[in-house]
Amino acid sequence: MVPGASDDDAVFKALADASRRQLLDRLHRQNGQTLNELCDGLAMTRQAVAKHLAILKDANLVSWKRQGRERLHYINPVPINEIAERWISKFEQPRLQALARLKKSLEGEES
Repeated sequence: MVPGASDDDAVFKALADASRRQLLDRLHRQNGQTLNELCDGLAMTRQAVAKHLAILKDANLVSWKRQGRERLHYINPVPINEIAERWISKFEQPRLQALARLKKSLEGEES
């Protein structure tokens, strides 16, 4: 098995659901929200939001800390960045190299 593959699987599974992506978008706009704040304006029950947050937490995409009687939820961008580096960046590298060669060619520089 490839190192980090099971972590990637959990992240991809968590990101596959539109409701979870919506929660991440909300946390990206305003980090440190309570469950009630995250539920506000959503067409989901409190229990559904809590369930989605648990999946995001298991994938290490969300963390929380207690503040008094409430939990504040925070986005963790590290797993998404790791996926970007592993799965997206390597596909972009050949294009970037081709653009660099084209630029040099158009500017009359030697390779």
